[in-house]
Amino acid sequence: MSYPHSAYFAASESDTSTLAEDIAGAIKTMLPAPSVIYLEGDLGAGKTTFSRYFIQSFGHEGTVKSPTYTLVEPYELEQVSIYHFDLYRLADPEELEFMGIRDYFSDNAVSLIEWAEKGEGCLASADIVISITTDGDGRRFQVQAKSAQGSKVLQHCKHI
Repeated sequence: MSYPHSAYFAASESDTSTLAEDIAGAIKTMLPAPSVIYLEGDLGAGKTTFSRYFIQSFGHEGTVKSPTYTLVEPYELEQVSIYHFDLYRLADPEELEFMGIRDYFSDNAVSLIEWAEKGEGCLASADIVISITTDGDGRRFQVQAKSAQGSKVLQHCKHI
């Protein structure tokens, strides 16, 4: 089955914020269905910046830090639980099983996963994959639905 995909160019951090808020708004309409988003890109591409704006659009007011050393940073918000994973330093995907990874992919939860390829075989399948590349001073986002849920999310987005 073929799912939709779209491109978005962010000339500034404000544009990245707009995209993150757009996708978050669409996911809010799908709750309590869980959503899994894989974020791909080189170091410094903007995965954590996208995640910060995404999480803040759900009402989080504190800082959003990269969970590089903790693997996951949970955000228990009023309407949803958001889990921000950064698997860059993951040595073995089995470590995810020991930390109870499957418990994170429950109803009313959104998972943002950076470096998902390092957890291959232990992660829930992505509903959306966002690939980020640098383009001059801006960022190019390739957003692809990977499930019926992801397709519905993209259909509700205004900017992609």
